[in-house]
Amino acid sequence: MDPGRRADAGGRDGLYRDPDFPPDDRSLLCGGSTPLAGLRGHTTWRRPQEMCECPVLFPDNISEGHATQGLLGDCWFLCACTFLLKNKHLMNKVESAMCVWGYAYKGFVCPPEQPCWGDGMYRGSFQFLIWQKGRWTTVTIDDRLPCIGLTLCFSRCHSPTAFWVALLEKAYAKLHGSYESLWAGQVSEALVDLTGGLAERWSLAKGGAEETEGPGQDSDHVQRRRLDLSLLHPVRDHCALSCSTHSSPGGGGDLGQYHAMSVTEWLDVETVSGARLRLLRIRNPWGRRGTWMTGEACWSSVDPVLSGELQGRLGAGEFWVDEAEFISQFDDVTVGYPITEDGHLKSIFTGNVLKHRHQLVGRWTKGLTAGGCRNCTSYSSNPKFWLKVSEKGEVLVSLHQQRTCRGNTERYTQTPLEGGQNTKHQHYQAIALHMWKVEKKRFDLARLLNKAPSESTHCHAYEREVVLHAHLEPGHYLLIPSTFLAGAQSSFLIRAFSSSPVSLSTMKSPAGPPLPLVADSEWESSAGGSRNSPSHWKNPRFLLSLGGDSNAVPSLGINARISLRQNRPDTDLYAIGFHVYKVPEGASVMTLPRDEEPVASCVPHCYTQDVSLACCLPAGSYAIMPSTYQPDCAGSFTLSVARRIHRKVVKSQELLGEAIQEVS
Repeated sequence: MDPGRRADAGGRDGLYRDPDFPPDDRSLLCGGSTPLAGLRGHTTWRRPQEMCECPVLFPDNISEGHATQGLLGDCWFLCACTFLLKNKHLMNKVESAMCVWGYAYKGFVCPPEQPCWGDGMYRGSFQFLIWQKGRWTTVTIDDRLPCIGLTLCFSRCHSPTAFWVALLEKAYAKLHGSYESLWAGQVSEALVDLTGGLAERWSLAKGGAEETEGPGQDSDHVQRRRLDLSLLHPVRDHCALSCSTHSSPGGGGDLGQYHAMSVTEWLDVETVSGARLRLLRIRNPWGRRGTWMTGEACWSSVDPVLSGELQGRLGAGEFWVDEAEFISQFDDVTVGYPITEDGHLKSIFTGNVLKHRHQLVGRWTKGLTAGGCRNCTSYSSNPKFWLKVSEKGEVLVSLHQQRTCRGNTERYTQTPLEGGQNTKHQHYQAIALHMWKVEKKRFDLARLLNKAPSESTHCHAYEREVVLHAHLEPGHYLLIPSTFLAGAQSSFLIRAFSSSPVSLSTMKSPAGPPLPLVADSEWESSAGGSRNSPSHWKNPRFLLSLGGDSNAVPSLGINARISLRQNRPDTDLYAIGFHVYKVPEGASVMTLPRDEEPVASCVPHCYTQDVSLACCLPAGSYAIMPSTYQPDCAGSFTLSVARRIHRKVVKSQELLGEAIQEVS
């Protein structure tokens, strides 16, 4: 059913009212830690027809559809909007479910039977498609927008009667939980969310990969790979390009503060002296003027006819800079990969169309698959994937991690790093992706990992997504995604884009001894609670058999890690734990004496997704009994046991934000 027709969500005027994103401070703020806190209680929420007589999505002059930034520090999001306006087929994708009309409108072809203002079928609801976690997600909103008086608080189009930017911004804010959650962000993230493609952040500074993170330095200031603009020349008219400064935090309105701007055009011209000059046209939502905007000396070096033509192209908030000023004034550039009208990605390195695409989901779980970086002896326990290349070609593989706590009811929370450290990167882990070519699928993993990878991302970085680029020969390749810290938990997505046929699959079994136990079960009638409860012995029981190991010292026992994961949302967790009991010889797990004391316990019970315990047990049979603290708590869970495999230490050295140094 059309959400605009839902009776329970309609007002007296019959127009849709979104129950999940109400017109009050709950949708505006998520903690009040930004200047938006001053708006608390001072906003009104109005529909476009209450702000102007004839609202439209796009103005007749499409240049008037560009965004102007309001009180919200989301210039990073507006840069992605600029790219959408430039690419009509991408706009159609984002707005394919949006309530528009069924005919061509200034090049934007929208589906039929999509009512808008002035249409008899208009019901005040709009829908957008936004890419999330590997798929396009429909976001439905009403068109009540936050205002002060009759003026929009946040982003708007240059034309006061056009509302596509304000509506898309509201849908994006709803997806994040509030408008305030959009304060400060990365252009690369917005580009991926609005296009479903890839985007990377590059450095304009000299030194790039040679500069490392100093003590106490924020890792945003670690230099990324340096970008030579000439690299993008073949795709300059089709890729998204934005530039940013980060000399100070906040959403300021000049180059002296953090700000992101869009590069709308760049071209090479010849000066009157015969020299070649590269000019870039920049759009700044705050209207900053560059030296080429007013510098007569600059324009006098160019042919007067060309000078007049170039200055005539400038729209509101736009200015020209030459390449030297561009590099000196900006710190980073974000490059969004071109996307063809057929939806295929194009390489920014070669311009090749990458027609083949695959993706898989994965997770780093503490105690099981969160092995950390290559400095760690547990690196080999990270998730592993096979990339099979059938024909020689160009391949892009991205590692896309999931941000913590997103949604209307879940606000972003500070996630401590191991060792008690905290950084401003509270939503992401430092991640990287390494690749090894193998001659055949059966191989010695420990020996392989002591060799340098054939390809890898630049370093472990606090980015939502990192991208590995390579030209590969036919064969099998092992992919290992990792976090910098061992034990860091997160879900992720592996995506592969290629010019030739490839296949992507999960390594189903580790290259080594199998895990003794992986079991899925449920607490239902067997939800007996903790040992404080008389019903404790009703809990499920699992047999663990630990045989002897020819490489182990009998007197030291067998090292194992037991992990329990409950399959419930973060907002509705039980307190969980488990006990390990020795099973007497000849007995079964179901006939344990009631007075039996556990030989190992993971307690106290904790309100968390996963609990784990590393223990050393003599060879023999054991019963593992997972439990919730309170009895009668129904739910499903996964119990896993891993034995420690002694391997050589990986011979590599890496610092956070620095390219790895191979020692072997």
